[in-house]
Amino acid sequence: MTSNMKTNTPKTERNDSNTTANQKITPLFAKDYNVYINHTDAGGIVYHANHLVFFENCRRDWFTQLGLNGYFLQTDDGEVQHFVVSQADLQYKRAILLDEIISVRIDKVEIKPASIVFYQSIHRHLANDNSKANDSLLSSTKIVIACVQNQIRPASVSNSENNNTQSDANVATATPMRPIRVPQQLRDIIEQAIHQHATAP
Repeated sequence: MTSNMKTNTPKTERNDSNTTANQKITPLFAKDYNVYINHTDAGGIVYHANHLVFFENCRRDWFTQLGLNGYFLQTDDGEVQHFVVSQADLQYKRAILLDEIISVRIDKVEIKPASIVFYQSIHRHLANDNSKANDSLLSSTKIVIACVQNQIRPASVSNSENNNTQSDANVATATPMRPIRVPQQLRDIIEQAIHQHATAP
């Protein structure tokens, strides 16, 4: 019995290590995108701002896979809740070139009380599977998405020109949205997706 324990223990440790390693390199979500001419400059290099476009498309496609309607949710009371980018920290590693097929990934997601933090990356498909994983990294980012709710204010009816002018001024200076906590339903859906990813074989 002692001999069997000694034999099995290293094997279990190796399996645990492999599982942990696989979880580290397996993204939460990944999708391939084609690079078209409208993404690039005259030299065939993707504009730096278009890295954000690819990251945005990836997040929206992940939300669609989770059964969410993009970035807009509606409460039972008819109020509209959605998301805005409040912070973006990008690191550019290598150029993305015209006609490439790139893998855009969501590597990690953190849910805060009133925001969602996405860690994302863009990778080039390598012909040699034995190449180092870091050689494929084109850019990475940490993007904070704030949850907000639309402020719906009915327009007032006025017969006076002065009142109309005052009403226009109020509309111009009114805050169109206010920050809110991450809706519980959305939190549950994302946490379930994270849990399923972490426990996947």
